[in-house]
Parts: sequence; structure tokens; C-alpha cells
Amino acid sequence: MILVIDIGNTTMEFGLYEGDELTGVFRLGSKRDITSDEVGLFATQFFEYRKLSVSEVSDVVISSVVPQLNYSVCSAVRKYFGKEPLVIGENLFCNMPNLYENPKEVGADRLVDSYAAFRKYGGPLIIVDFGTATTCEAVSGKGEYLGGIIYPGIKTSMDALYEKAAKLPKIEILKPDFALGKNTVSSMQSGAYYGYLGAIDMMVRNLKAVIGGNAKVVATGGFARLFAEEELFDYIDQRLPLEGIKMVYEDSKK
Repeated sequence: MILVIDIGNTTMEFGLYEGDELTGVFRLGSKRDITSDEVGLFATQFFEYRKLSVSEVSDVVISSVVPQLNYSVCSAVRKYFGKEPLVIGENLFCNMPNLYENPKEVGADRLVDSYAAFRKYGGPLIIVDFGTATTCEAVSGKGEYLGGIIYPGIKTSMDALYEKAAKLPKIEILKPDFALGKNTVSSMQSGAYYGYLGAIDMMVRNLKAVIGGNAKVVATGGFARLFAEEELFDYIDQRLPLEGIKMVYEDSKK
């Protein structure tokens, strides 16, 4: 049994693999001051709920874009699972040619998503990951990571608008029934949805112009399904980050 952990800016996602099957997923908020005991107790409670023993875990593999959390999570793994964690970019590496000007600048999540998508769908391709930031990654037909685009996430953008505009409320992000808003909430929802739809469409178009118009487009992340009806994507794969972490681990074993 393998436990994979994807540490993002907003949440940490834990995935439990038994062989090739993802048998459990649970999440914890990415609080910067979280302690190792909070992480460890949260994870072990999930095992107790599923009537599993932590001793069944053979390895714990971590991908992180929040260095401040690495110490607490790694300490929790050592203390509660009795394992030395494998951290992508530190003691575990993704076997993918990286053509970024400075390869070390590429977040582990971006590289892992790209690697998993290429393994599953082939290339050339574009991966759109809807997270705290929305990233668009480009992968060549040879499986080379070419670079990409980083854009504020849809929730990040709307939260900033709520915080900076005194009379605007916090809203639920969803697809509105009509583009023309008839009140403040529906107007904001329309702006969030159609403004973001246009941005994603143009980013994908411009990346296709660089890497080839036949590039497949894969979407992942929390808001990927919000735009599922718009025919922007060839695939929606919300387990791509967890699968990618597992693939990198398996490659290291080979």
C-alpha cells in the first residue's frame, strides 16, 4: 500500500493506493502553521475509519509546492508511519526532460501533472490545472516539458475582488443561467465564469499555436468540471496529480 500526498497552496490531498487502485482520498487544509501531530492524527484517523493499519503502508511519497509545510508533513510521516518520506525534487526525481530556462523553477506539481498526462494520453499536449493558481503546461510530442502559463486561480481572483471592493459580496462560483447579470451576485458569477472561460480559451489557443494545433488538452483540479460543457478539453482527469506522484515513485523502483 502506497500513500501519496499532494501538498498544494490551499489543500493537501492524500491518496491511498493498493496496487494500481486508488482506494481512498482525503484532504486537509494547507495551514502554514499546522503541526506534525495535526497532520499525523488526521491521517491515522482516516486509516482507523477505513479499518486499515498504518503498518500496511510500504512507502509515503510527497509532492509539494509549499516548502513551509514540508517539515511538518515529513515529521508526521516519520512519527506516525515510521517511514522516511520520498519527496519529489529532493530525494525522488521526475524522469522528464525539462526545457525550462531554469529547470529548478518548475514546481513539482507542474512537472508531475505533465509527466502523468504524457504517460496516459501521449503528446503533444496541454495540461490545465485549476488550483490556487491556474497553470497551463505544454509538453512536446517527445515528452519534453516545454514551459507554460501561470494565471490567478478563479477562486483566488474572486476572493481578491471581495476583499478589495467594499460593496461586493463573497459569491459561490458556478455557471450562471445567463451571461447578462440582473443583480450583483449573478453579475459577478457571470464575470467569473465567462471572463475565466475566455482567458483559458485564449491561453490554450496560443499554446497550440506554439506546439501544434493537434495538441490534446487535459484539465485537472477542483474547477475543471465547471467548464466541462464548453468543449475546451479533450480529457478531464481530476486524479492526475495523485497518479503522477505514484508514477514517479514507480519509475524510481524500476
